[in-house]
Amino acid sequence: MNVSFNKRDPVYLQVVRQFKERIATGSFEPGQEIPSRRELANQLKINPNTAQRAYKEMEEEGLIYTEGNNPSRITKDEHVLAAVRGELLEEAVDSFITSIRRIQVPFDELVEVMKESYQRQSEEEGGK
Repeated sequence: MNVSFNKRDPVYLQVVRQFKERIATGSFEPGQEIPSRRELANQLKINPNTAQRAYKEMEEEGLIYTEGNNPSRITKDEHVLAAVRGELLEEAVDSFITSIRRIQVPFDELVEVMKESYQRQSEEEGGK
C-alpha cells in the first residue's frame, strides 16, 4: 500500500481515507484480510500508534472488524460498503460544486461541460 501524506490532515484520517477509496474501487474485497497494525505502520512508515488510531476509527465506522486474535478484515456489510462509496462521491461533488459556484457557472453549462469531460476522459482511458 503506497500513500502520499499531505501536511494539513491528520495521518490517521488519511489512512482511513485510503482504505475507503480502496473499498469503494474494489481493491479491497469484502471479508479480505488486511495487514496488522504493526505491518501497516511498517509499510507506510508511520508511527504504530497512528496505525492503531486509524484501525480504531475504521472499526468504529464499521469498515473493518476483528474477531478475537484473528487478523482484521474488511466488512462484509453491504450497507456499510455502499455508504462508503456514497460518502466519497458526496464529498467530491460538494467540493466540486463549492469551486464552481465561486465562478458562477450556470447549471446547464456546468452539466454540458461535465458530460463532455466525462466522455473525453472515458475515451482516453479506453485508448490506453
